[in-house]
Amino acid sequence: MASYATSSARAEMSELRRLKSLLPPELQSWVMVEGSTEVNPPLIRCEEIGKDSVEIQIDLPKWDQLAIDQRNLLFWHEVARIQNDTIPRDGWEMAALAIGLGGAVGELWVQDGLLLVLALALCGVSGWRLYQKNNGDRTMSEAYEADEKAIALATRFGYTLPNAYKSLGSALKTLIEQTPSKRQRSKYEARLQALKRSANKAKSRVQSAREEF
Repeated sequence: MASYATSSARAEMSELRRLKSLLPPELQSWVMVEGSTEVNPPLIRCEEIGKDSVEIQIDLPKWDQLAIDQRNLLFWHEVARIQNDTIPRDGWEMAALAIGLGGAVGELWVQDGLLLVLALALCGVSGWRLYQKNNGDRTMSEAYEADEKAIALATRFGYTLPNAYKSLGSALKTLIEQTPSKRQRSKYEARLQALKRSANKAKSRVQSAREEF
């Protein structure tokens, strides 16, 4: 049992080192790759852990069930989110909203008009930021852009364009099959459809270029 645990730990560390090597050189000094320690975590996600550092967290047991090419493209999707500056930020909005609401109720009680206006303004700003963060159209648009950049990163690391599209498409199909949440599954399905449209456009561009020659 101890030997198996040791072997498993070594395999996980080896995978984390491999993924670290897939980071573009300009990100390697400030982007960390770690195994998730949460209970039932998402397969992969990235988050800001300091002013100048970002961490990509991976559920390694689930990750190990995917093919290498699928892992690579899902990893590059998260890298692309970092490059596009669309990763989750510190959740100050909920705290600000709570403070604003509490202040508004308090100022209604003491009837201080200026402080009431300030409290309502704080509620408005934090509420608008929460709406922006949770806006479905914006979230999906960011996901599509990250998929496009993931394809570009894959070609930068030696993939042909068709193989990059095929690998990411295969990864999304696997996630669709394995995801019990209908809402999350629909997001993967939307990404897959967008990826197919992008692949068809790329194929048409290549064919047009060949015809010109």
